[in-house]
Amino acid sequence: MSGTRRLAADLPVDMTGRIYAIVKPILWLAVGVLAIETIVMAFDIRPYYLPRPSAIALAIMATPGAYISGLWRTFLETALGFVAGSLFGVLMAIIFHRWNTLKELFFPLFVVSQTIPVIAFGAVVVLWFGNTLLAKAVISFYISFLPVTVNTMLGFSAVDPRQVQLMRSFGAGDGQILRRLYLPSALPQLFVALKLASSLALVGAIVGEWFGDTTGLGVLLLQAMYNENMVGIWATIVVSACLGMGLYGIVSLAERRIVFWGNEQ
Repeated sequence: MSGTRRLAADLPVDMTGRIYAIVKPILWLAVGVLAIETIVMAFDIRPYYLPRPSAIALAIMATPGAYISGLWRTFLETALGFVAGSLFGVLMAIIFHRWNTLKELFFPLFVVSQTIPVIAFGAVVVLWFGNTLLAKAVISFYISFLPVTVNTMLGFSAVDPRQVQLMRSFGAGDGQILRRLYLPSALPQLFVALKLASSLALVGAIVGEWFGDTTGLGVLLLQAMYNENMVGIWATIVVSACLGMGLYGIVSLAERRIVFWGNEQ
């Protein structure tokens, strides 16, 4: 009975903590928006420099279909590039960890490839694949895989060699050691890279849309810029920021569920 009562007493506290964790950032965001609205009105800042948040919200609500379709298209491009880049990054980390010769040959090339401006690489990709969803996904893939590769390799290098020797003494093969030791040990570092890669993939998708497309947040941004529609530019920035925060939140939620031991430390 005492255990049941203790569980019942702890449940509301846990629920309250979760609700507070959700409501707190929303409250801070509301306070920030209200502060900006007040500052813009108090100092009579011209909309050309900084429009009021209320004007930005009205612009989004005036044409919600355009922003929803643009957000959905950019999300698809980002998600495809992010997933492909993450899987490729982990695979390359495994290969480089297993075969050091391949690491010495190809890893410097990966690093050099990231020095190419994404807008220059994007032009080549669009010429190859056309103004398609695949082209934008390839650009997102290009700028998101390297952080995953590097951080996964860092996670592998943190494994204690004595643990590897212990598993081998019990007859574990390379595949078992990888699945049961190296990959779990690399997960904290991997998720740090995944959160960064989700933001980079979004940037790649938006930049890719600048080369020509019919829908997407990048297209809306260009249209607003050409029309000198400052409110439209900020509206697109806000929608893009919401998409970026959503992607980051999804990865963070997966991290809390998968790297469950990190919450206990």
